[in-house]
Amino acid sequence: MVGLSILITPAQAAFTYAFPVADCEVKYSRYHHDYPATDIQAKQGCAFVAPIGGIVEDVSRKDRWSYKTNRGQDRGGLSVSIIGDDGVRYYGSHLRKVADGIEPGLRVEIGTKLGEVGSTGSARGTKGHLHFGISYPTQPGDWEIRRGVVWPWRFLDSWRTEKQLSPARSVERARVKAGG
Repeated sequence: MVGLSILITPAQAAFTYAFPVADCEVKYSRYHHDYPATDIQAKQGCAFVAPIGGIVEDVSRKDRWSYKTNRGQDRGGLSVSIIGDDGVRYYGSHLRKVADGIEPGLRVEIGTKLGEVGSTGSARGTKGHLHFGISYPTQPGDWEIRRGVVWPWRFLDSWRTEKQLSPARSVERARVKAGG
């Protein structure tokens, strides 16, 4: 998928999106340390759901993070990423649990439970939250990109109020800017 260009046609602009944490009270800010992403504060165990239909790309069911090594690729702990039907990668990490049956290559629909909000990886010892990143597709396992390349808060604000702002154009601009 390297170099995949996201082309938005009028028919594609009509995608439906859902807020990625279902049926729980949430809080999130417009700031995240170091790179564009959002930490969605929610109670441990709240459902992390697919914000759009797509294909599961990466699944991490084992928490490999250690404060001694603090390797970037391990910081997310338990995580799931999907490539949405809009061509955008959506990533959720620090999960308490990955939902049963969620595996790379699986087709999921909007609202499919992908996992549960938790505090794994570098979030150990913190309150439950979902690290939510929006990026462009690259090679599976590319942790530096999947953690986020555009600020999610305006899309989250839109989806939370059932409006349907798509991140596809913003993600494509970020990909072009990065030379991808």
